[in-house]
Amino acid sequence: MPVIDKRSGSDFVVNGKWKLVRKIGSGSFGEIFLGVNIETGEEVAVKLEKVSARHPQLFFESKVYRVLSDTPGLPHIQYYGFDGVNNAYHALVMDLLGPSLEDLFNFCGRCFTMKTVLMLVDQMLWRLEFIHARSFIHRDIKPDNFLMGIGKHCNKLFIIDFGLAKKYRDVRSHRHIPYKEHKALTGTARYASINAHAGIEQSRRDDLESLGYVLMYFLSGSLPWQGLRANTKKQKYERIHEKKVSTSIETLCRGFPPEFALYLTHCRGLHFEETPDYNLFRSNFRALFKALAFNWDFVFDWTLLRQKASAVQQHSNAVAHNLPSASASKLMPTSTNHGTAAATAGDETGGKL
Repeated sequence: MPVIDKRSGSDFVVNGKWKLVRKIGSGSFGEIFLGVNIETGEEVAVKLEKVSARHPQLFFESKVYRVLSDTPGLPHIQYYGFDGVNNAYHALVMDLLGPSLEDLFNFCGRCFTMKTVLMLVDQMLWRLEFIHARSFIHRDIKPDNFLMGIGKHCNKLFIIDFGLAKKYRDVRSHRHIPYKEHKALTGTARYASINAHAGIEQSRRDDLESLGYVLMYFLSGSLPWQGLRANTKKQKYERIHEKKVSTSIETLCRGFPPEFALYLTHCRGLHFEETPDYNLFRSNFRALFKALAFNWDFVFDWTLLRQKASAVQQHSNAVAHNLPSASASKLMPTSTNHGTAAATAGDETGGKL
């Protein structure tokens, strides 16, 4: 999908307003670019999907973003429509965000401290509660789909990528969708709920169970069902499912405070239509935060690493030039994937498009 000609540079201007600068991500739906408003200089994220796409997602995703437009922690959508150049693509223009939690996880050596995880889960639960309150489930909860903001929003967590989202109840009557079986796996196998693996229609409980696996991934550095080998993608999904079922919650959460095992036990025990007790989850994790005597100062692991790296850089510069230390350049992950993983073609991502 060579939208930008490397020889001529970036001459692709979406709808006569947003010039594409460089590619920052991709997925089965198309590609994501850093763009800039040619009038104001504002940087944005631009998703492009071929009009001829076999399984178009961008129109649906734009509609979900519009419905959730006043939900905290979601990027603002500035434009959806034809690209305005050759109209071979649909374009979705949204606010530019910072690195994903997966980017930051790698930056921090593939392990987060308890303090960072507890500050994150508080915001993650709020995001899911707001989305669920608007009658949608996400169905692809994973670190790649949570991004930190930039500038004054650098400590605010955003949730993105609604290409696999689904309305789980009627907006007006709140009538829940019916229980069904024999459904194809939708989402990312690594974080999918056991019921999703088993082909059961997803509901709010599945988003929350997936979040539990994300938390243990952050704390442990990996999950027991990572790295399993199989001849086909179907066989790999089956092996992941089997390992999930055979790994007890106690084993998965061993060595960590009981609040995490209690959370996963609660999530797995929810009925299909049951409303999760988000306040209970938040209260339990906040109580743990307080018991561990942490300070809720929004100093995450990557904040400390950046500060240390910046101090080293300043000292090195001062020694090299025999000058007082000056401000160092930003030493942080720069990835802004903005939803690269909606049904991406990785080994552990599957789903019905």
